[in-house]
Amino acid sequence: MGKKVIVAGHACLDITPLFPQNQQAAKLGNILSPGKLIQMEGVDIHAGGAVSNTGMAMKMLGADVCLMAKTGSDEFGKIISDIYAAQGADSGIIVQEGQNTSYSVVLALPGIDRIFLHDPGCNHTFSFEDLPKEKLLGTDLFHFGYPPLMKKMYEDTGSELVRMMKYMKAQGTATSLDLAFVDGESDAGRADWKEILSRVLPYVDFFVPSIEELCFMLDRDRYEAWKTKAGDEDISFSLDVQRDIRPLADKCMELGAKVLLLKCGAPGLYYRTTEVKRLEGLETALGISAEDWSDREGFEASYQPERVLSGTGAGDTTIAAFLTAMLEGYPFEMCIHLAAAEGASCVEAYDALGGIRPLKELASRIEKGWKKQNFRR
Repeated sequence: MGKKVIVAGHACLDITPLFPQNQQAAKLGNILSPGKLIQMEGVDIHAGGAVSNTGMAMKMLGADVCLMAKTGSDEFGKIISDIYAAQGADSGIIVQEGQNTSYSVVLALPGIDRIFLHDPGCNHTFSFEDLPKEKLLGTDLFHFGYPPLMKKMYEDTGSELVRMMKYMKAQGTATSLDLAFVDGESDAGRADWKEILSRVLPYVDFFVPSIEELCFMLDRDRYEAWKTKAGDEDISFSLDVQRDIRPLADKCMELGAKVLLLKCGAPGLYYRTTEVKRLEGLETALGISAEDWSDREGFEASYQPERVLSGTGAGDTTIAAFLTAMLEGYPFEMCIHLAAAEGASCVEAYDALGGIRPLKELASRIEKGWKKQNFRR
């Protein structure tokens, strides 16, 4: 019997009106002007957020996954439920009467950076009490995604998040946590993330944020220096493992993380694991080899995609492949390879799940000499 997985946290409905592709780039005010009629070419509607991206990807990769997201009883909530039901993963949906489902309207106009109109909806009220406790029984792995986008999870220095992860650990369940980037001027951006992470990481086995999210939360001054140095370029291309990434990894391990995976954008992934003794609990819970997984550190360069259409969901599907490969008993090094490979496959499609490839297919391509990206670090 396969291991039982719950993926919980942030979910929303992403609505992307499709502007004509042959429309010439113009100033925003000239396109979205009062009284103007714009002829569109359809609309893309799909479920977004950590639950949709990571959870659905794990389901597609063969994991036994229950998705736990909170929606309203409105039409948007029904659409998300139908999307999950199509994959047989809707049994954990929490429907909240009187609240609306979170949604984003993505305006992707030709020649203009995307504009997001986002309503957090009932993600902001998601709490530990919302989780159906009977469905948590017998869970082998509990993955929670995007607490920075969920008010109950970061207010009161993360008390609700700590309570939830502590509860799952007390049940003998392995835990995994992913973050999300926030606006520094928002309530989430002003939260004391150093304190939140210091409180929750002792109850987290797999900590899988992006390097930018982590730096923003643990060392704001360092993050601002990165931004200044990078200018208009992607921050990830200017980072050095020893100088920039390793100090943050050190802090995470000090705070209690056991397996750390830092998503570093197009260049690849940084990984770090703790000593064998601290992994014995995961060996018991998940069947991994504590010896094989212990005292690891390195940087996994990304694989070369055949084409790059969109980076949407690449980080989430990278984590999905890593966790699924781990649950299926792949050796540590292959779990890392497969994580990077799935991320490369993801960018070959416009949406988060269109590029998903089975782990065996990715492993075969790797064994045949799939080339790596040539980014200097």
